[in-house]
Amino acid sequence: MYIDAFVNTTSRAWAIPILANLHAGVAGRQAPLLAATGASRTAFAQSMDHLISLGLLERNPGYGHPLRPEFRLTETGVAAAALAHRVQGVTAEDDQDLLRRSWTLPVLTVLHRPSHFNDIKRNLRTITDRALSQSLKTMEARHWVQRTVDEAARPPRSIYRAVNTGGLISSVTVTDVRFA
Repeated sequence: MYIDAFVNTTSRAWAIPILANLHAGVAGRQAPLLAATGASRTAFAQSMDHLISLGLLERNPGYGHPLRPEFRLTETGVAAAALAHRVQGVTAEDDQDLLRRSWTLPVLTVLHRPSHFNDIKRNLRTITDRALSQSLKTMEARHWVQRTVDEAARPPRSIYRAVNTGGLISSVTVTDVRFA
């Protein structure tokens, strides 16, 4: 999966939990997935529609009542679901809210090696300065990202690296996400 597709996939809060639960064997119907993820109905429906539009999920033809459809992973979705399951596996329950933020996973993927702010921004073409700054600050507060200042550089520059849980997530995602 390319980084742009990964950014698009993670742009909905419940996309990763839905994919991870489908990979783990939760039935592809709304009620079991809602219960497994804990999402609200509206946010869940938006995430499901988003995953269908990306071609990661499809309605299972011939199964389910029209008002209670059943969903299944597409061929592309199987790989994305496996990645989502591995990401969920290395994070604690308390950290799920941070995983649901739009830029957390893409930023951590870029931080597979220490990077400057502009290097991160260059790899994530659609991120704004404000969104990147807020994402880095939030992850720094959770000790997922460590910021150090390179005093030797003129002007001094910050270097960011994924640590602790952030480092684990980064090592999981970087194996499946390619940069173009």
